[in-house]
Amino acid sequence: MMTVYVYVMDTLADWEIGHVTAELHSGRFFRADAPEVCVKTVGRTMGPVRTMGGLTVLPDCTVNDIAVDAQSVLLLPGGNTWDRPEQGAIIRKAAELLSAGATVCAICGATVALAGAGLLNDRPHTSNGEGFLNMMCPGYRGQRHYVAALSVADGNLITASGTGALLWAKQIIERLGVFRADTLEAWAAYFSTGEARHFFALMQSLPKREGR
Repeated sequence: MMTVYVYVMDTLADWEIGHVTAELHSGRFFRADAPEVCVKTVGRTMGPVRTMGGLTVLPDCTVNDIAVDAQSVLLLPGGNTWDRPEQGAIIRKAAELLSAGATVCAICGATVALAGAGLLNDRPHTSNGEGFLNMMCPGYRGQRHYVAALSVADGNLITASGTGALLWAKQIIERLGVFRADTLEAWAAYFSTGEARHFFALMQSLPKREGR
């Protein structure tokens, strides 16, 4: 079983994780033989957090409960509190996970925290602009590996800008291998264009179930 840990903290940017968490938790478009996936919210403590959208989230576990192995996936959403010292624990855990072959996925402000820890210095990555990382993180040294794209997948590290949530979700789902390739392409095309033909292609790509 793969465990997807979604880090939650005050000011979490709700919309950035919506596509990927909904699909990984519901499994509604999974291929017939997809591996089992468990989605857990993880906090610095077990106390409630308040998202940017005003939603209250109670973590399922804490940072210390994250299993450091190749079957773990860590999602780091954007937010306005990544510059606080208490976020150090999850960034140290992200470094452990990357070294263990686990998948770490960061979007928007979370990329700044990874950059500050030196985790983007030697790998292709993106953010809200190279200038953004230079401005927000004076110790950033990964300029030659910066890619001007909405989302960049480099093996077990997937980074995205704050406007790249859909492509980020697509690359994460592709990395985990839970959709058929044609399902994933139709899913991304439908949610990026809204065209009905992609919706029908998505439905037709799904495994047949009893009663359908």
